[in-house]
Amino acid sequence: MYIYNVTINIEETVHNEWLDWMKTEHIPEMLATGKFSKALMTKVLVEEEMGGITYSIQYTTSSKEVLQQYYDEDAERLRAETNRFAGKFVAFRTELEIVSEH
Repeated sequence: MYIYNVTINIEETVHNEWLDWMKTEHIPEMLATGKFSKALMTKVLVEEEMGGITYSIQYTTSSKEVLQQYYDEDAERLRAETNRFAGKFVAFRTELEIVSEH
């Protein structure tokens, strides 16, 4: 199993609109690709010097190959939808491999 992790710091001025959009539109659209079995959204509790509010969204997928299919078939379109918040957030993405789960 793999996790596609997206960490986002969003400006407080658009936070509520962004959070609603993530919950009602973006995350459901990510799951609708059929490439992720679940999504976990968490709020980072460390305050950033740059301000804003930070979240980590973890999308679980079955394999590196399926994740690559997401990149090839869906990523560009879904990332383009974030343009409505352009200049109001910073994001970085990380691929994680689940080694052990207890």
